[in-house]
Amino acid sequence: MIVAFSVTPLGVGEDVGEYVADAVRIVRESGLPHRTDAMFTSLEGEWEECMDVVRRAVAAVEARAPRVSLVLKADIRPGVVDGLTAKVATVDRYLDEG
Repeated sequence: MIVAFSVTPLGVGEDVGEYVADAVRIVRESGLPHRTDAMFTSLEGEWEECMDVVRRAVAAVEARAPRVSLVLKADIRPGVVDGLTAKVATVDRYLDEG
C-alpha cells in the first residue's frame, strides 16, 4: 500500500518546519520506501507498518504542539511493490510519448 499523509501542528505559529521535521524523521528512520514533498510524505509498505509510522509521526508532533491536523490518503492494492516509483514512471512514459 501507499500512504500519503501530512501532519501539521496547530497553535504554534506560522513556521512549522521544525515540527514537520520531527514527523519526517520518524518516516526516514522507519526504513520503508518514502518520498517527501512540499505538501505530503508518501510511504510504502504493509498496512500495519504504514499505520505504525503515521501514528508515531503524529505522536512526535503532538508531543510539542497543542493540536495536530492529519490528512491521510491510502492506495490499498495488495501485491503491488515499488508503487512509489512505478506510478510516476507510468505517467512519465505517457508524457514522453506525446
